[in-house]
Amino acid sequence: MSSERVLAVNPGGMSTKIAVYEGGERVFDASVEHPREELARFETIPGQLDYRKDAIERALADGRQAGRPFDAVVGRGGLLRSIESGVYAVNDQMLEDARTGFHGQHASNLGALLAKGLSEDLGGSAFIADPVSVDEFGPLARYSGHRDIERKSLAHALNIKATAKKAAARLGRPLGSLNLIVAHLGSGISITPLDRGRMVDANNAASGGPFSPERTGGLPLIEVLDYMIERGCDPNRMKAIALKEGGLQSYLGTNRFLEVIERIEGGDARAREVVDAMAYQIAKEIGAMATVLKGVVDAIVLTGAMAHSDHLVGLVRERVGFIAEALLVLPGENELESLAAGALAVLRGEEQARTYPTG
Repeated sequence: MSSERVLAVNPGGMSTKIAVYEGGERVFDASVEHPREELARFETIPGQLDYRKDAIERALADGRQAGRPFDAVVGRGGLLRSIESGVYAVNDQMLEDARTGFHGQHASNLGALLAKGLSEDLGGSAFIADPVSVDEFGPLARYSGHRDIERKSLAHALNIKATAKKAAARLGRPLGSLNLIVAHLGSGISITPLDRGRMVDANNAASGGPFSPERTGGLPLIEVLDYMIERGCDPNRMKAIALKEGGLQSYLGTNRFLEVIERIEGGDARAREVVDAMAYQIAKEIGAMATVLKGVVDAIVLTGAMAHSDHLVGLVRERVGFIAEALLVLPGENELESLAAGALAVLRGEEQARTYPTG
């Protein structure tokens, strides 16, 4: 039995999730919490690197996982250059782009930096897999409506790709023979049509598509400009509103979806209407993506943390059920599992690590 030892690292806003795999089996996992007051000490996200790396190494030592070297350390990819789907060896250009935030700053940018730093301390090759910036758009998907502004492919590619593979296995067909619409329903929402396995379009989960627990999704442009003028709101403040103060947080004062469901079950009519509206927007975006596939859709797949909710799934299902014969619900994010699977495929020679572009 193979015994490749892989450490998977998924940095988030307030925590870093880690897992150790041996021969493909998870033998240890932990969520390393980062209190807000501690993170406030750092002016930038890259400035958190040593703090987070030390916390991870302590968690591994406490879990008795630091004694044996790793064969690979794989981190979640961030807002890097637009690249094809796959597993990438961490190189100097990737580290530079992660530090500077090539497409913006996000905790996921720490994935490559942590993979490199931890591999130097603990052994193994450093990789990332299917970063947020996976780009398989065709030329038409890039048009925005203004020649100086191009639509970018920024989506939850890691979970979307892994979930698409699971859906193909469930359907008993190769992924390359299927047209799927995968909806990742989490703190951000990405809805993506996959044309024979390729993510040919997607709403940018940071600035378009449905609103989510804390993001505004797409907003009406002229009204946004009026809002900024009336309130003296500069662009950086507007970005913060769009990314952290929108959606359920704005309408209901919380970004905790489970709390909102509890309020609905307790008879809160306002909470019910807001979730109905979120489901309406999710369904509308799925319908739009069906047109990208010219109406030929083998299955709609719902994933992400909110796909655990029968209430939300039911609301979406009743609006999109006519689009495809199959609607699969594969909840959760499974990002650590997906990261480890990518690294293992490279270690076993089943897949070749890609080279991150330079220049």
